Amino acid sequence: MKQVLVTLCMVCFSVGTSYHASKEFSGKTFFDDWLFYDDVDNLTNGMVVFASASSAAKTKLAYINSAGNAIMRVDNTTTLKLGQKRNSVRISSKDRFAVGSVWVADMLHVPFGCSTWPAFWSQAEVWPEGGEIDTFEGVNQIGQNTMSLHTEPGCTHQANATQSSTIINTIDCDSRANANSGCGVADPNNSSYGAPFARAGGGVFVTEFAETGISVWFFSRQSVPSTLQNNASTLDTSTLGLPVANWPTASCAINQYFAPQRLIFDITLCGDFAGQSSVFAKTCPGLCYEDWVLGPPSNFDDAYFEVQSVRVYSADGLDTVIVGSGAFSRWTGRLWWVGVVGVLIGMHFDFGHVV
Repeated sequence: MKQVLVTLCMVCFSVGTSYHASKEFSGKTFFDDWLFYDDVDNLTNGMVVFASASSAAKTKLAYINSAGNAIMRVDNTTTLKLGQKRNSVRISSKDRFAVGSVWVADMLHVPFGCSTWPAFWSQAEVWPEGGEIDTFEGVNQIGQNTMSLHTEPGCTHQANATQSSTIINTIDCDSRANANSGCGVADPNNSSYGAPFARAGGGVFVTEFAETGISVWFFSRQSVPSTLQNNASTLDTSTLGLPVANWPTASCAINQYFAPQRLIFDITLCGDFAGQSSVFAKTCPGLCYEDWVLGPPSNFDDAYFEVQSVRVYSADGLDTVIVGSGAFSRWTGRLWWVGVVGVLIGMHFDFGHVV
């Protein structure tokens, strides 16, 4: 009966829109249209220093490998002393993408391991007024991806939304409520994060940023539909089936709560979420910073993204790419305070991200 209901839901979720390719990050030029943060993690209080573009290239924290894929990683060669932070990478797209966009990220590997807190997400120029969409977020050794929205007051996650995931903590997306946990969901697919993701050959994340709502799909490598293969120049989201996460505009007016988004990859360590003692202890022994960040550099052998491509599509008849100026403000958001503990079983505190 459950399979029948899921099949029926996949049929009924066919709102969809036709899209055409409008931007691609791939191959040797992958990093050309991204901005490197180049500072300590003064945003989520992680124990990292985000490298500049030149430093990341020189130290092989960001490069194109022999397969033509983009690598973004945490330093796994340097032995640190007490008080030092480990080098890592955070990049933001120069361009912004308006309502009517879909971004498709094809990844072979995502960072995982004790103390790691990786994410692929997006955020408006001004936060939280323009909203935040977390497509992929993992922490420590937790076994699944979480997806969430963070907004101004008034946006909620429809309790009966058509999706395959379950609501983690609250339906209130307000960044000022519930310690900014956002309205998050957990992917039931255990191959959506960590070592299982890598063993499965990675997968594809699809985020639809539409007037009708925001939806996220995840497909493990063997389940990637033909419509997402072979560098498809067009995309019809109605063919993708039931989304993992869906926030309909009926309970969160997309045009009201969201502005054009920058895409962001980052890997921080410990910090306001992964480093919270109760969160860390769920899947890892010892102390986040002292035992792991300061521990053997090999602790971070798996702390890297390997990305084949990120493709952005625009709804037919629209040009949703807002070409960037090559600069962005670091301080459009707010710094985060420490002290609220997220319990990962039954509750998830994200603490958000800020540009």
